[in-house]
Amino acid sequence: MDPSSFVSALLPFIPAQYVGAIVDWASFLIAAAALIMRYWRPPAPGSRAAMVWMVVSAIAQARKWNLPAYQPGKKAVMVPATVPRQEVERRLDVPPGSTRPGKPPVRASLPG
Repeated sequence: MDPSSFVSALLPFIPAQYVGAIVDWASFLIAAAALIMRYWRPPAPGSRAAMVWMVVSAIAQARKWNLPAYQPGKKAVMVPATVPRQEVERRLDVPPGSTRPGKPPVRASLPG
C-alpha cells in the first residue's frame, strides 16, 4: 500500500480539527529540525551525538542536494566551481562519479 492511499484510508477516521493540528505539529517539527541543523556543527564520528544528529537531519529532510557538506565521518573538499569534476576525482584518486553530493563513495573490491 502506497503512502497516499494509506493516508486517504485513514483520514475519514480522524476528526478534522486533529488533522489540522497534526499537520501543524509536523510542519513545526520539520522547521525546528531544519533550524537546529543550520546551527549545530556535526559531532565527531562514533560519538553518541552522531546518531542524534542523523535523526535530526532525517527529520529536517536533509537529503541529496540539501545534505550538509560536513557530516560525521565525512570530509568536504571545497574547490572552485570552474574545476571539472573529473579533475577533482583524478587528484583525489577516487573512482569516477563518487564525488556527487548525496551519493556514497564507490569502494574498490578487494582482490582475491
